Amino acid sequence: MNRTSGSEAELAGQSRVRLAIDGQVARIELNRPESGNAIDLGLARELKQALHECERHSGLCAIVITGAGRLFCAGGDLKAIHAQGSNGPAYVRELLDHLHECISTIARIPTPVIAAVNGTAAGAGFALACACDLLVATRTAKFIMAYTRIGLTPDGSSTWYLPRLLGLHRAMALTLLNDEIDAETLRDWGVIFDVVEPDRLAECVTALTARLVSGTHAASGAAKRLLRESSGRSLEIQMNAEADTLCLALSGGEARAGLESFLNRERD
Repeated sequence: MNRTSGSEAELAGQSRVRLAIDGQVARIELNRPESGNAIDLGLARELKQALHECERHSGLCAIVITGAGRLFCAGGDLKAIHAQGSNGPAYVRELLDHLHECISTIARIPTPVIAAVNGTAAGAGFALACACDLLVATRTAKFIMAYTRIGLTPDGSSTWYLPRLLGLHRAMALTLLNDEIDAETLRDWGVIFDVVEPDRLAECVTALTARLVSGTHAASGAAKRLLRESSGRSLEIQMNAEADTLCLALSGGEARAGLESFLNRERD
């Protein structure tokens, strides 16, 4: 994994994943453009390392995940898996141990994670994008599951996220029929936050990260946790969690400053 920070905005090196931290924003780039950023064992391991480094960095307000080259991520590296021969299942198990830890980290880290989908997101690449907190994509981006087409079953959290994002029957259709879906359709279905022209993706992501940096960081992290954990709770348990979280927020300096600012504006 190649890591740069501060003024070293130019990402360089031959690492499968590039991490750049500039102030309060981290940028993670999948860096196997010659393979469509397909996920092999090395990429999964380096992505996990990059996310863990972000998790340890308490000052971050936003994390962006994107792909080098034309594709966001073509999914699992089928050539690498096939080359393992009879060791294929063991190889995939190790790869998924790393990839699934990436998904878990995205869910638990308080920092909002943005998927900047610059091109096709297939299989586990589709799953990785859906696991992020905000998803923006170029108008030319395509999304496809593609597992059952070649006799495989889904991974990367896709069977958990897709039914929750799309409903069971749309998730079933995408998985069983393997239709290619465009970004605007997924935006209409509520999965994608914004769709932009390819040359405006960086501008869109920069604007989003600026809004997150200027926001209330403790409250945003706590709100993310509430939303992430809601699907596994009853209404009453979730409302209790809301009450606990709100009361804790009220005891912090961020909320005191925010309330004072709001009340001062009301008096003017």
